[in-house]
Formats: sequence, structure tokens, C-alpha cells
Amino acid sequence: MTSFNIDKEMQPVYDRFPEGGRRPVIGLTANFSDGKAMIMAPYYEQVAKAGGVPVLLPPTDDSKLMATMLDHIDGLLLSGGADYNPLWAGEDPSPRLGGVNPRRDRFELMLTRLAFHRQIPMLGICRGIQTLAMALRGKVAQDIGEWLKASGKDMTIKHSEDADRTEPSHAVVFDAGSILDRIYPNREGRRLLVNSFHHQAVSEAGPHLRVIARAKDGVVEGVESSDHKAILGVQWHPEWLGEEGQPVFRWLVDESGAFAKAKALHHAILTLDSHCDTPMFFPQGVDFMRRDDRILYDIHKMAEGRTDAVTMVAYLPQPKPGEAFGENIDLAGIERHSADVLARHPYIGHTADGRPTITPFGYANLIFDKIEALVEANSRHLALAATERQLRQAKEQGKKAICLGIENGLALEGNPGNVEHFARRGVVYITLCHNGDNDLCDSARGNNTHGGVSHLGAEVIAAMNKAGVMVDLSHAAEKSFYDALEISRSPIVCSHSNCKALCDVPRNLTDDQLRALAKAGGVAQITLYHGFLSKDREASINDAMAHLEHAISLMGIDHVGLGTDFDGDGGVRGLADASELINFTIHLLKRRYSTDDIRKIWGGNWLRVMNQVQAGSEN
Repeated sequence: MTSFNIDKEMQPVYDRFPEGGRRPVIGLTANFSDGKAMIMAPYYEQVAKAGGVPVLLPPTDDSKLMATMLDHIDGLLLSGGADYNPLWAGEDPSPRLGGVNPRRDRFELMLTRLAFHRQIPMLGICRGIQTLAMALRGKVAQDIGEWLKASGKDMTIKHSEDADRTEPSHAVVFDAGSILDRIYPNREGRRLLVNSFHHQAVSEAGPHLRVIARAKDGVVEGVESSDHKAILGVQWHPEWLGEEGQPVFRWLVDESGAFAKAKALHHAILTLDSHCDTPMFFPQGVDFMRRDDRILYDIHKMAEGRTDAVTMVAYLPQPKPGEAFGENIDLAGIERHSADVLARHPYIGHTADGRPTITPFGYANLIFDKIEALVEANSRHLALAATERQLRQAKEQGKKAICLGIENGLALEGNPGNVEHFARRGVVYITLCHNGDNDLCDSARGNNTHGGVSHLGAEVIAAMNKAGVMVDLSHAAEKSFYDALEISRSPIVCSHSNCKALCDVPRNLTDDQLRALAKAGGVAQITLYHGFLSKDREASINDAMAHLEHAISLMGIDHVGLGTDFDGDGGVRGLADASELINFTIHLLKRRYSTDDIRKIWGGNWLRVMNQVQAGSEN
């Protein structure tokens, strides 16, 4: 028998440096029975061969531990195993139901939902494809034969084979342009020969997945994300198919590597979104510190999307002619106080018939009071920021930063002196107008009241320059844009605007405007409102990237950024809320933008302008 020498075995390890290397960490879910968490060797062997580091994720009932597990992995593999208990879907069990594993069910469904919100790449295999469907609001058929019969179809393939696991038993056909089409290119008829060991299957993909592969009898064999996320589910067992199964695992490892790189980049740079309208939802009683489906920005979504800062605006709807501003404001909803408290509120007045009302100036201040109260009550996790130094300090302290902005100069109530008041409150920019002409300038959706910027508007721009508040020309008419560009002695910004050459709507900027803005040192922040990205089809992250790259082609990399307009109707597939913003970085990386380019796009350009405006103030 050959003797074993640990020193000899260790020598090759220490002959090189570093001893290992940074490879994507892939968490694998495990079977659980008789007090043991186990997984078949081909799963982790295929992951390792594809370049990943496999780690076992044992089932647990501790939700904090689940979240922590996900913080330490770059990709998730949902493995095969027992049937799902239909009670999780609110269904009575079928007589054909096999063995279930309630501890594993709960753990994997919760883990998958958490991973989905964190944008973690996921691969589901056999039971794993069913996990994806059930966790993401799809449905699973308890028994394929019963399901097909109820649909008026026959099962023509034996889906639960007795053959060796390494032996393909039937064919599946996948869609053109799908993930499977990309990782198995040039397959005749887009066919794969696969093995088959299951009697449950996905019956409805749900809102976040789409079916991409089926067997001859119509049984679902493959799904992928319908939200442009790195999610793939297959009903067969590629871990047993050797080299034929490897592309699936390489896909997971590659996507996990991209995700890991994006996470590291977000850790190293400051990421800032220049525009959201979340305060509009204050009347609904939303709680920013809880994950709330009614809003696209909350503390959980910011953490999931790994963004550092956002500018929350006090949005003031432009009244129609003859309409009072306060008529469209839900003051009782915002304050949620008794009539006695409302009667004494410093910003709230009352009409002749006793109804609460408010002025534009008072409303903006009321919104900022609410934001300040939110930050004060949650100072361990949130900070207000009005300067780059404050933003970076918040990041160093592990806090999410909120900047303040005003959307519609109506808030100034015709008094340039009010600019200084809002500057002292920490407002970093004021959007001169919204959808409709006001007393400062004409709107892109207005009636050419002033022929551009009014005399009062020119005074306000001068006051903003003096106070170090950025002039925002999103929503402005083209003539107002050029007037402001000429009047302002500091660079101007467009906090949430797109390219008219790609989507011809009044709100978007022409190529000449983009060039002029860059020449003046300003910045245009691409926005995610679908109507400003595409006029004739559903917009997606790909459209946002197209607008960004068009702006870069005209302005250069130093004059672009991102202003999502979340909670102001912003949000498209792939960038639907703040939790998905790391996907923006992943797309930039896949387009081979450098770290410095991405730093500029993710707020560096915006901060350059903000610093220049603040440095030019007379305060």
C-alpha cells in the first residue's frame, strides 16, 4: 500500500500564489431525509467542471439565515427530488401524489423568492423548475397524466423512466432565441435528447417565466425569465448527461460570474439614481422600511438592487386653468391626523367651507418634512444627502442616501427668493416645469405661453445659480431648454429624459439638444418610462440601453446617467423597480463598458455637475 505524506500533497498548493482563485460561488439545494442533507455527486461535479465553486445549502426554517446564505453566493442551483405538496398552491392532494418534503418545500420556495428579488442567477433542475414556477406565482400539475387528460390530451411519452440516468429517453424542442438556443446552437430542429424522471410538471409558467421547451406531448420541459433575468429551468437532469449537460452549468456559472462582478463594482463605486417620485405614494400609507408592492422604491429594493442613493422629488401637478392647486392633493392621506391637528398644521389652510388646502410652496415643504421624519426615525439605515461628501459618508456608514428635488418650479410661487429657502432644506435640483406651462417657462406638453423661459424664469435660474441648486430641464419645451442653457452660468441637467431620435415624443431630447447640453457641460439622465422609450411596443431594458448608447454616441461618456422615474410611471421589463437596478450594471458589463465608464454613468457625471453648480454658488 502506498504511504500517504501530507507534506508532499501540500507542496503543489504552496508552490503557487494565489493558492486558489476567484470563481463564482454556486449554492446547491439538497435533499433532506432522516436528519441528513444530501446531494448526488453529478450536481456539484458538473458545477465544478463549469468553473464554479459548489456549496451545499441545507434546508432551514430561519429566514435570516436564508438571506445570509444568499449574501454569500453568486448563483443558485435548485436540485431535483420529491414532489411538491400541493397545499402550498392551495390545492387538494391528488391520489397520484408521491412523497413530499415539507421542510424542503418551505425553505426552497422562500429561498427562490428571496433570490429572485436579489437578481441572483438561478438554474432549476427537475423539481427545481417546479420550484421556480411555484415560487414565482406559476402553477405545477400534481400528475402529468391527470393534467393532460383534463386538458383533452394524451400522454405519449413515459416521463418517469426506468432507464439508467445517463440514458436519454425522449426529445424536447426549444424556442428560437431562447437561452437553450444560445447555449445549444445549431441544433437541427432545435431538438435535444434528454432523460426523464418526473411525474409532476409546470402547468402555468406565471407572470415572471415563459415556456421555452416542450416534449412531444406538450409537457413543459424548459422555462426562462420573461423579465430579462438570468433564470433557467429544465425538467430533465443534465447533471447525468456528461458533456451534453455541461452547457447548462456553464451558462449558470457564466451568469453568476457576471453577477459577482457587478456586485463587486457596486461595492466599489457610488451608485445614484437622479429621479424618483415615491413621495407621491405617501397618502397610501406606504412604509419605506418594509418591502411594499405598491412602491418601486423602498429600503429592501434599494438593498436588493445594491444602489446607494436616490433623489426623491416633491412632485407638484400643474393645475389646469381655473383649477386650484390644492384640489388634487390628498392632504388627509398624507398627514393621517385628526381634523384638530390638521387645523394647526403650519402649511395647511382651509377653504371657506372648511376643507383642508395647501399652497404649492407649503406642499413641497410638507413632503420634505415627511422625508426628513422618515430618515430621522431610521437613522441607522438612512441618511439625507445634499453634497457628494454626504453621499460618500452615507455609503461608508452602510446607509442608503436620499437627496431632495422639486419637480415643477410652481413650488416657488413666483418668488425667486424661495430658491434660497429650498437650498437650505437640502434641495439639489428644481425641475422648472412639468406637464403644462407655468410662470417660469413653457412645457414640452404646453401651449407656448411665454415663447420659452419667462422673465420670472430667468430670475429664478439666476437665483438657482446663486444658491447652488441645479437647473433641471426635463419636461421643458425645446425653446425653454435653449433659453435656460443660455441664461444659466452653471451647467444644466435633464434628470429623466430620453432620445427623440429613438422615440419621437415631445418630452424627449433631440440630437441637437443632446449635443448642446454636453457642450455646456451638462448631463442627460436616461429614464425608464415606457412611453419615452418606445411608442409602438412594450419597452424593456434593451430599449433603455439603446437610448443610453445613442446619447453616449452624441454626447460622450461624460454626460450621461440614469434617472429611473420609478413611482412616476417609470419601470420596464428587466428594470421594473429598484431591486433590479443591478441588472443595469450587468448589461453595461456585458457591453464591455469599463469600470470608470460605469462609475461615470452611475452618478459620477451627475456629481461632477452638482459639484460644479454648488461650487459656483455665492453661499
